[in-house]
Amino acid sequence: MRATMGGNLKRLSYTKSAGALAIATLMVSGLAATGQAQAQSLEGSWSGGGSVSFSSGAKEQARCRANYRRRTPDSYTLRAVCATPSARAEQTATVRRVGSNRFAGSFYNSEYNVSGSIYIVVRGGSQNVRLTSDAG
Repeated sequence: MRATMGGNLKRLSYTKSAGALAIATLMVSGLAATGQAQAQSLEGSWSGGGSVSFSSGAKEQARCRANYRRRTPDSYTLRAVCATPSARAEQTATVRRVGSNRFAGSFYNSEYNVSGSIYIVVRGGSQNVRLTSDAG
């Protein structure tokens, strides 16, 4: 089975934690963030929402809060919590810069033992995050 989640994330105030991720076997996209100065950096707090598409065809809205920490000049670790009306999940990820405003890597959800790919595009103060997994 394949599930995906998509949505948007917004940078939260001026704290140093950020993100947006998905629930179990889904894919998420992020909302907008405040502040152009940090547009190319993921570091900080982010929150936002999107939708989860399950392999069954069912869709649910999701809200996420994420926290990014810089590991190296071009890589970050991520811890995120996402929730839909029917579930809540925490996941971690490691991403690296693959372009001027693009990041890619892998995520893992220990509760459901699900892993997959994460792809992030930063535009100004917002980011679009997509997670995909073949696990069902």
